[in-house]
Amino acid sequence: MIAAIAALVIAQIDPSSYDCLRWRCIGPHRGGRTVGAAGIPDQPNTFFIGVNNGGVWKTTDAGRTWDPIFDDQPTGSIGALALAPSNPDTIYVGSGEGLQRPDLSTGDGMYRSDDGGRTWKHLGLRDGQQIAAIIVDPHNPNRVFVAVLGHPFGPNEERGVFRSLDGGINWERVLYKDPDTGAMALAFDPADPNTIYADLFESRHGPWENGSWQGPGSGLYKSTDGGTTWRKLTRGLPSAEQGLGRIGFDIAPTNPHRIYAAVDATDLGGIYRSDDAGESWSRVNSERRVWSRGFDFAELRVHPADPDTLYIADTSTYRSTDGGRTTTCIKGSPGGDDYHTVWINPRHPEYILLASDQGATISVNAGRTWSSWYNQPTAQFYHVITDNQFPYWVYGGQQESGSVGISSRGNDGQITFREWHPAGGDEYAYFAPDPLNPNLVYGGKVTRYHRDTNRVEQVGPDRQKLGLRFIRTSPLIFSLADPRSLYLGAQMLLRTRDGGAHWDVISPDLTREHPDVPESIGKYRTPDMAAMSRRGVIYTVAPSPLAADTIWCGTDDGLIHLTTDGGGTWKDITPPALTAWSKVSMIDA
Repeated sequence: MIAAIAALVIAQIDPSSYDCLRWRCIGPHRGGRTVGAAGIPDQPNTFFIGVNNGGVWKTTDAGRTWDPIFDDQPTGSIGALALAPSNPDTIYVGSGEGLQRPDLSTGDGMYRSDDGGRTWKHLGLRDGQQIAAIIVDPHNPNRVFVAVLGHPFGPNEERGVFRSLDGGINWERVLYKDPDTGAMALAFDPADPNTIYADLFESRHGPWENGSWQGPGSGLYKSTDGGTTWRKLTRGLPSAEQGLGRIGFDIAPTNPHRIYAAVDATDLGGIYRSDDAGESWSRVNSERRVWSRGFDFAELRVHPADPDTLYIADTSTYRSTDGGRTTTCIKGSPGGDDYHTVWINPRHPEYILLASDQGATISVNAGRTWSSWYNQPTAQFYHVITDNQFPYWVYGGQQESGSVGISSRGNDGQITFREWHPAGGDEYAYFAPDPLNPNLVYGGKVTRYHRDTNRVEQVGPDRQKLGLRFIRTSPLIFSLADPRSLYLGAQMLLRTRDGGAHWDVISPDLTREHPDVPESIGKYRTPDMAAMSRRGVIYTVAPSPLAADTIWCGTDDGLIHLTTDGGGTWKDITPPALTAWSKVSMIDA
């Protein structure tokens, strides 16, 4: 009722009375998923990063402070960036996350700056959606190659390797397999920029969580005529029949015949090495910790001066000094956990930039110490909500880094890490501050966090007993009209009115009984899919702020239901335009 009255009052207020309000950053200054990474060799303290949902940032003091340089552009999703070696003021940026994940944001093509990031212009490749890699000719800033991964959820033509000879004004697709196969990685031969290597990766995501497939189109390719013609490198590498997936690779700067590759494959995955410029390969390391989850990790970098030393990025960062045979972990959590990109200064190899799911960290002493990730407000949050105290707090789940609650103002003139704290739940969680007690915060599936004692307890329903289906981001929300009622979405809607001591199921299964197989699955469709079990979930819950018994629910397989009697009966009110697996991500009553 309070919210309803407030809404009526706000509607009568002259906009001129609040048009002076401005957005302000309240943090937390804790880095989020980052895959783009580059630096200026002759300026060893200067680095650039491309953040999956935070644009492009620059540091000139080796990571002590970071400044945004891309905020005025229409996309914040970055998958790759590269500086022209012959002119570091020329910067190319590829948008889209450049990764195949169940949760991602797509981009709108390529960008270029000729003044170090002060101004930008769009270069096309808009339908590529995901740019995974960029390389620029060491001698010609206008000769550039781009790996376009393509649509993550369906086929498209604008994917593969593209070449531009005029700085991105015009693009020519020079390596293409089919509408299901995109390009993932690129590298020049250090001694000859007319020799180029590229990785093609065939993959597809479905509209339901963790529905993903790989196909036979993946493979490593080589061109010796500047990218005009290509041939596939296969000798010693896993085949399509052995489940070959993504390949990440790098060439030793001091020995172009030495190439290392992180190879994802159902059979014979691992770290491979070639000593004849890719013509033949041998597996030198099969430890799964250094090549796992190829859809997410496949990055390695060779030391600029030592062809036997390489760095491998995975859930931790590893270093090998014996040509990949053995590895030592040099960087993990905190400020890590899931590393994506390694950039090593070719003239000052003790300077190393790592890009990870927790932002960017920099070492100036070959990995002995690292800069902080607590200085980058680039976190990805699945959902956010505010409470009712003063000053109000904001809660959310940060991808890879768990929960956070943060005060909207600090006690000492600024908001610092002292104003934020974990709040139970997990990285994917919805959070629901108790409207009647700001010291209690519910999250996830379900925890209760006591702000006054920092105690976290499990108060969720018995999943096994009730046969509940959950996905990462299960909706959790209090009713404003009945602030004792807390709702949780599985395939059914659940409610507790005693803080989680007891849970009632107040709806039937609101998802599709016989889910269709979407056309976007394409050739990855199997006979089993036609008979697949019910798998949808309630993806959003919207209790009416005016009537306690009125609740809307939307599912991730394209249905909307309404109850006006507190869950006694439900009506399917799905608009005809919503098809199976149209994800209803948010309803606000």
